[in-house]
Amino acid sequence: MDFITVGRAGRVTTVTLNRPQVMNAINPQMHAELQVAFDDFAADSEQFVCVVTGAGERAFCAGSDLKVADRHGRYPRNGYAGLIERFDLNKPVIAAVNGLALGGGFEVALACDVIIASETASFGLPEPLVGAVALGGGLHRLARQIGLKPAMGLILTSRRVSAAEGLRLGFVNEVVAPGELAAATQRWCADILRASPMSIRASKETVMRGLGEADVAAAMRAQPAYPAYAAWATSEDRAEGSAAFAGKRPPVWKGR
Repeated sequence: MDFITVGRAGRVTTVTLNRPQVMNAINPQMHAELQVAFDDFAADSEQFVCVVTGAGERAFCAGSDLKVADRHGRYPRNGYAGLIERFDLNKPVIAAVNGLALGGGFEVALACDVIIASETASFGLPEPLVGAVALGGGLHRLARQIGLKPAMGLILTSRRVSAAEGLRLGFVNEVVAPGELAAATQRWCADILRASPMSIRASKETVMRGLGEADVAAAMRAQPAYPAYAAWATSEDRAEGSAAFAGKRPPVWKGR
């Protein structure tokens, strides 16, 4: 890996975009490396949570490196950064945003389940300012995550917003001082890891697939057939949860 680093600590994988000299802008090789990193995380039965962040203090990711970007829009199998079209990843992914998250960088953050932002972070989809369109899922995700009118306000003006405004709009989960971002991210990971990984995956999948159903009634009828839901229903973790509660002891989750 030349342009990203991947670290593992316990059950947590951390993927760091590592081109700080160009604000972690994504070039074709980084796309390929990110595809491999997320493939490995998805396939690793011992890894339960992924954190995505950027190297340095200036940027999470400034989007595509326009000097070397593939102008034909050829991205890896799972889309931009190997993440934005990874619709079958039921493990939680956290974006720890340490600076600018613009264009494709904002789209990567929106594709994560939780966004924790430094007070110095800012977000925006400025593609129209250079004659482009944000086609990496940002237009669709932003409207779904914060509502149509607030999303259109950001999209049509190409406006950049602060972490505090992102929190107010609802696409940021928590804002912390720059020196507290790592600790806050670890706290979120620890809170997620207290629960059964099978339950977490079933919960994420049920939410995401349910959004595509016609209404709540249809979603509830469909959920038993969702793969992660079905896997949880017969899992060792489900039995362990009941046994631990009855025995008044901490559960030991296996993720199966």
